[in-house]
Amino acid sequence: MEKLLAELKEKIVEILNLPDVAPTDIRENEPLVGGPLGIDSIDVLEMVIMIEKDYGVVINNRELGAKVFATLRSLADYVQTHAAEPAS
Repeated sequence: MEKLLAELKEKIVEILNLPDVAPTDIRENEPLVGGPLGIDSIDVLEMVIMIEKDYGVVINNRELGAKVFATLRSLADYVQTHAAEPAS
């Protein structure tokens, strides 16, 4: 799980182009959307695409997305549970 969390942190910084944020700055239990990172709905859409492409996990409705993207840990839990192949 820790490796997946670290991997997701790096991907979030990269895909959202957060030059002032280091992966280690992202806390696992802080809100992703509306939290200190300033992630908005457009950013969530980019993360949904990344999760589907990189892990084969589909998040196809708003209610599920709100739960999954609540925190980094909830995202990692969902990816780990639903990934086509075990996430490394």
